[in-house]
Amino acid sequence: MATAAGATKIVRSLPGRGTQQNSGAFMAKGDWLLFLHADNRLDADCIAEMTVHAGRQGSRFLWGAFKQRIESPRPIYRWIEQGNAARVRWRSMAYGDQAIFVRRDIFKQVGGFPDIPLMEDVELSKALRKRGKPFLLSGPVTISSRRWESHGVVKQTLKNWRLRIAHATGTHPAELSVMYDRGGRG
Repeated sequence: MATAAGATKIVRSLPGRGTQQNSGAFMAKGDWLLFLHADNRLDADCIAEMTVHAGRQGSRFLWGAFKQRIESPRPIYRWIEQGNAARVRWRSMAYGDQAIFVRRDIFKQVGGFPDIPLMEDVELSKALRKRGKPFLLSGPVTISSRRWESHGVVKQTLKNWRLRIAHATGTHPAELSVMYDRGGRG
């Protein structure tokens, strides 16, 4: 999948999203890191948009994410997109499917992604928001509607919220992984 999308280097690591993303970050050469899920696509102008904001904002521009575009014409997905953007603006909480980007030095300072099977993006956002407010760029990053379509939009959204609430109330990461495998999240 990665080579078909134009990847020039494949990094192999132990299983686990946090571990895999940390391995990629370690191998990366630039001052900025961008974490993109395999089934997501960046708009052609996303990197240029990051560069422009970095130039304008200077040292305040530490991390952020992109607005989403869910691949479906159904109006309910526009509501989900708006809700996800509001979460970043109001709670400083970006999820992995929003293509989180961060300055390399800040990523190192917060210790990178935790080695947990799920919610590594939530934990990274919690650490990063202590350093500064995220920038939400227009992007968009395009994401698949596959899980919502296969499980039902409302049902899948409720499963996502249930996982997030379970995480927030201290459910062990291994149990979260079991919950995810039983129902998934979009």
